[in-house]
Amino acid sequence: MASSDTLEDTILLIDTFTKERDWQQFHSIKNLMSSVSIEASELNETIQWENPSPLEVKENPELVTAIGDELADVMVYCLRLCSVLGFEPVELINQKIEKNRTKYPVSKSKGSSKKYTMYEN
Repeated sequence: MASSDTLEDTILLIDTFTKERDWQQFHSIKNLMSSVSIEASELNETIQWENPSPLEVKENPELVTAIGDELADVMVYCLRLCSVLGFEPVELINQKIEKNRTKYPVSKSKGSSKKYTMYEN
C-alpha cells in the first residue's frame, strides 16, 4: 500500500515526534550515527542464521514485521540525521548515484560484485 506522504512530510513527522518528547537533547551527531549502526545490526539480526529469498520473506508475516520494523528504525535515524545536519536526502542519494556511475561503469561492473578498485584499467 503506497503512501501519499512526501519525504518532507515524513521528516517533519519524525522531527515533531522528537520535539514532543524533548529528545533533541539526545540527538547529537554521534548518537544519531551510532543509532543508525545499532539499528542496522538489529536489521541483520532478523535473518542472522538464514538466507531467505524475497518470496520466503514475504510468506513469513513475523519476518516481514521484524524486517519492516528494523528497516524503519534505520530510516528514521538516517532522516533525523539529515534533518539535524540540514541535508536533503534525495539530493544526497542522487549525488551518490552519480559518483557510483563513474566508479562502476556498466562496461566494467555489469554482473560483477568486484569493488571499483579491483578493475583493471
